Amino acid sequence: MIRTLLIAASLAGLASIAACKGDGPEGNPYYQIGDANYDALKAADDACKAKGGTFKLKEGGEPTHLGDYECVGAKKS
Repeated sequence: MIRTLLIAASLAGLASIAACKGDGPEGNPYYQIGDANYDALKAADDACKAKGGTFKLKEGGEPTHLGDYECVGAKKS
C-alpha cells in the first residue's frame, strides 16, 4: 500500500516537472507573466530595448503584475 502511494506521488511530481517549461501560458515568454519583481522587470526591459522600444506600465495597470506592462515603440521583427 505504501509502495503504491510512493509510486503515485513520484509520478505526480514528474508530471508537474514536465509541465513546467521556459515559456508561460499561451506561448508567452516567462517575462510576460507573473510577479513584477526586479529580475523579471529587468529582463523584460532589456528585451524591449533590444527591439527599440520603451518598457512601461499600461494605463490603469497594476505595478505588481508583469502582464500589466507593455513595450511601446518596438520595431516588428
